[in-house]
Amino acid sequence: MQDMKGQTAIVTGGGRGIGRAICLALAARGAAVAIADIRGEDAEATARAIQEPGGRAMFKVTDITDLASVKAMVDRTREILGPVDILVNNAGWDRMTPFAKTTPEFWDTIIAINFKGVLHMVHATMGDMIEKNRGKIVNISSDAARVGSMGEAVYAGAKAAVIGFSKSLARELARNNINVNVVCPGPTETPLVEEMKKDGAFAEKVLSGMDRIIPLRRMGRPDDIASAVAFLASPEADFITGQILSVSGGLTMC
Repeated sequence: MQDMKGQTAIVTGGGRGIGRAICLALAARGAAVAIADIRGEDAEATARAIQEPGGRAMFKVTDITDLASVKAMVDRTREILGPVDILVNNAGWDRMTPFAKTTPEFWDTIIAINFKGVLHMVHATMGDMIEKNRGKIVNISSDAARVGSMGEAVYAGAKAAVIGFSKSLARELARNNINVNVVCPGPTETPLVEEMKKDGAFAEKVLSGMDRIIPLRRMGRPDDIASAVAFLASPEADFITGQILSVSGGLTMC
């Protein structure tokens, strides 16, 4: 599995959960991986997990809501690992709360992390791909963006913006042989989901019964999402762009 050998990938939110699984999957296929995460200890642990068996990895504490922080991370990646070939916008955040109980400050945070962070990362890295006349961008949205989700109205809206942005970007960058695709996870076992469940009875009630609702009778695991991302970032997906892939165990089928 060396179809990404010689390529440099940046993964946001790569310190834990789905992001960590994506980093490990790309590294297993030969990519050098840069982890951009606001959690430095988690990011360092992921980098070590890649380096110990002989892979190439680095991390830099990054606030994706801050364009200057993003640019510094990308510059450091170029210095250590080389120009960017693959970008995975995985970082995200949410709290499950009915919209009537949310605040403008909460809206701003959700939009900044889940949408503006994607804009920042793409804007800072796309020049490398245009110069090489090739590249892969995989944006992580959510099935909440496709079908809606109780208690996640603002999050679903921000993630839907990621889908619209990705489709438009795929059209713009096709002339440069840059593929842009979206993976939409369904409910997945991650530290963020566990935090949401502990945060209040509303989230616990919604999330605790998912294994009975999902046709495959379990929630997703980070590796399930990582496999889909690795495929879309690989040469095997060279003729796929502007597409939305749901990884939800059949919870949504449209």
